[in-house]
Amino acid sequence: MNGTFHIPQAINEPIYEYASGSNERKLLQAALKDARSKVEDIPMYIGAEEVRTGDVHDLFPPHDRHHKIGQYHRGTASHVQQAIDAALAAKPMWESMPWEQRAAIFLKAAELMATKYRYVLNASTMLAQSKNAFQSEIDSICEMVDFLRFNVQYMAEIYNEQPPANAKGIWNRLEYRPLEGFVFALTPFNFTAIAGNLPTAPAMMGNVIVWKPANSQIYSANALMRIFREAGLPDGVVNLVYAGGPEIGDVVLNHPDFSGIHFTGSTGVFRNIWQTIGANIAKYRSYPRIVGETGGKDFILAHSSAQVEVLVTAIIRGSFEFQGQKCSAASRVYIPQSLWPAVKAKLLTEMATIKVGPTEDFTNFVNAVIDERAFNKIKGYIDQAKADGVEVLFGGNCDMSKGYFIDPTILMAPTAHYRTMCEEIFGPVVTIWVYQDSEWSNMFEVVDKTSEYALTGAVLAQDRQAITDATWALRNSAGNFYINDKPTGAVVGQQPFGGGRGSGTNDKAGAKVNLLRWVSQRTIKETFVPPTDYRYPFLQAD
Repeated sequence: MNGTFHIPQAINEPIYEYASGSNERKLLQAALKDARSKVEDIPMYIGAEEVRTGDVHDLFPPHDRHHKIGQYHRGTASHVQQAIDAALAAKPMWESMPWEQRAAIFLKAAELMATKYRYVLNASTMLAQSKNAFQSEIDSICEMVDFLRFNVQYMAEIYNEQPPANAKGIWNRLEYRPLEGFVFALTPFNFTAIAGNLPTAPAMMGNVIVWKPANSQIYSANALMRIFREAGLPDGVVNLVYAGGPEIGDVVLNHPDFSGIHFTGSTGVFRNIWQTIGANIAKYRSYPRIVGETGGKDFILAHSSAQVEVLVTAIIRGSFEFQGQKCSAASRVYIPQSLWPAVKAKLLTEMATIKVGPTEDFTNFVNAVIDERAFNKIKGYIDQAKADGVEVLFGGNCDMSKGYFIDPTILMAPTAHYRTMCEEIFGPVVTIWVYQDSEWSNMFEVVDKTSEYALTGAVLAQDRQAITDATWALRNSAGNFYINDKPTGAVVGQQPFGGGRGSGTNDKAGAKVNLLRWVSQRTIKETFVPPTDYRYPFLQAD
């Protein structure tokens, strides 16, 4: 029963291409058809119970907003309290379970996602969040599976890190205890993988969780929860509830056993949570861990030596994949005057080939934005730009008759600090500022100080000195910095993800440092033959 266990080496899950005629494409299409043919009745998961309140709210694909695919049962503050009670009741069993047994649960969940439920989970994300097959594959399957496998590996590495030296007759060791109390996971709509990672990363380390997903992600969150349960996750370790933000916040953030929050969402919400925690600090058993990844106003900075084709591809993929609804999406682009004529011609040619429509048509590169609120916000930015006389280089059309469709839109900034260069839009809108080549060095300060965020950014150049200068000058401007690539697409185990300033606490998801936030170390010194006299040699008389 005892041993030093070595977990399977984590490797990144291969990405299925879903090419025309492929078997995986046929299987995914079949899963989409099946999911569209029924209405899921989605309960909350509290302890061992599937809780159905009767207060049901309908779910529709953003690209087909009149086709009902599910309904979830909304909870109240009392259900949040029940979830906390269930988590705390499960805590003694879970934190005392041998780590390799916890690891096995999450490794099994990864295998179920990669095999048995690959197409079910992919289809649920395509429908609920309007992601095309490739975007959903790299998110809900590959990244989610990678999070589970690599985090298990990091967990084993953490537990293996012990004091490097032991004095004669002494054994020093470190325990990595879970936090006292429960952890609150508040997850976003845009990535199924983030929604799955935020509760499971602390759970791996022996913590118990209350999990609230964004309403527009409940459909795929339900699929995740069912997989976790099939993998053997004990009742009460992760409790999935759907209550209003103020309701859940009032209960969770006032509870003495609140020990931490794992958050991805807006900067405003995160700051409000932090402020509330600060005001309540005397109520808590221990100082809560606050881990959050928030907004972004991510940039592409091109040097005159950049390759036109590379730059155009980075702009299109970085700005318009998943409709720009990535925290890392390119939203502001700086291009030198000498490159602009060639870039403009190539960009317009390529943009004209992009198709917009539902995810079930695999030829569509751009799909719908998440909901009516997002649609109206993004449309408002476009309408205001038009009213301000801003040149719309491409797109600008919006239509919500069938779904929340906004054409990929390129604006030409009248100044380097026009509002769409500064404010987070979170949609398929990118703004370009064309600068004079002689202003290259001055652009570093413009890029660095234009927004409050520091999540991702990219520099494109062939000139190595230009790359060197930009890498140094923009060292605090982005937590994930890309050279000659788009500023999106971080891969677990390769590019740990997170940013600073207004973009969060930079506790890198997909890295060991994140898991360390969910443990409290205990140092144990054991002396085998302890002293029996208080006197030290220096006390002897001459």
